Amino acid sequence: MSENERNRLTKIYTRTGDKGSTSLGGGTRVPKTHARIEAIGSVDELNAWMGMLICELKDCQILRHKLQKPLEFIQHRLFDVGGELAMPGYQLVRQEFVTYLEEVLDEFNEGLPPLKNFILPGGSRLACHCHMVRTVSRRAERRVIAAKEAGEEINAPLMQFLNRLSDLMFVLGRVTARQSGGEVLWQQSEKTKVE
Repeated sequence: MSENERNRLTKIYTRTGDKGSTSLGGGTRVPKTHARIEAIGSVDELNAWMGMLICELKDCQILRHKLQKPLEFIQHRLFDVGGELAMPGYQLVRQEFVTYLEEVLDEFNEGLPPLKNFILPGGSRLACHCHMVRTVSRRAERRVIAAKEAGEEINAPLMQFLNRLSDLMFVLGRVTARQSGGEVLWQQSEKTKVE
C-alpha cells in the first residue's frame, strides 16, 4: 500500500476543500455548490434519516420483522445512489432496485384503507421518522432533477428509485401510524375566496 493510499484511508481532513471545491469520484474538481454536489449532499442526509428510522424501528417489535430487511436494503442502495452521483459515467442503481421498491410498496399498501383525507406526519415516533425520510427523499429527488436540468447525465433508474422511495415512505408512514397512535387526519380550515 502506498503512502497516498494509507493517508486516504486514515486521514479525515485533507484541506483540499478549504477554498470551496471538492472532487468527484474521477478526480474532477467542482465547486461545493455544484448541482451534482447538492444532490449528493441531499442523498447523504436522506441516508442519515434512513439510519435514524432503522434505529427507531428496533424499539417496535410488531413491525421490526417486516420492515428491517427492506429498510436495510434501501439504506445500502442509497449509498449506491450517492456513489453513482459521485462517479459520472458509471451506474450502480439498477432497474431491479426500483422493481423491489414497487413490490414492497404494493405489499404494504394492500392492507391500507383508501385515504379519504390528507394525513399529517404524526401518530407515532416511527411514523414521524418515515415522513422525515419521505420529505428528504423528495428533496433529494428535486436536487437530482436540478442536476439533470443543469446538464448532468443522470441514469433513469436512479431518479425512479428516489421517486418510488418517497411513495414507499408515505405508505410506511401510514402503516406505522396505524400500528400505534393512529393516523392524524388534516383538519382543514374554512376557506374563503379572495376577491
